[in-house]
Amino acid sequence: MFKNILVVCVGNICRSPVGEYLFRHDTRVRQAGIAVSSAGFAALVGEPAAPASLELMLEKGIDISSHRARQLTVDLILAADLILVMEIWQQREIERIAPSARGNVYILGHWQGFEIPDPYRKPLDVYRETFRLIERGVTDWKDKLW
Repeated sequence: MFKNILVVCVGNICRSPVGEYLFRHDTRVRQAGIAVSSAGFAALVGEPAAPASLELMLEKGIDISSHRARQLTVDLILAADLILVMEIWQQREIERIAPSARGNVYILGHWQGFEIPDPYRKPLDVYRETFRLIERGVTDWKDKLW
């Protein structure tokens, strides 16, 4: 069983906070004591989640207003048992930065073979589609974990 899941995107304000909090909101994740966090390759350090991500999560009854973006580091990579990224290039980059992480890094859409494009600075309908894909990926991973 994984004890430390890291969800990664670029800025850590749009996609990865949504994935992080969808995992955290699950009772099974909390009961299992799994730590879930997120980070970004080019994080907008200290910034809150994007307004559209906040809005969509609130529609699901999940408040992510406390989220603050943080930079992906080698230490975060090495501490994680499972690293979930949005796009294949991110998986490759993490494996390049920390070769020992190979085998622990997957795209969030791994089980159905899809990537999740960045909605940053795009209209709300793009965020909705992104949200739908993230939710699908998180559900698939939770189904595999339990």
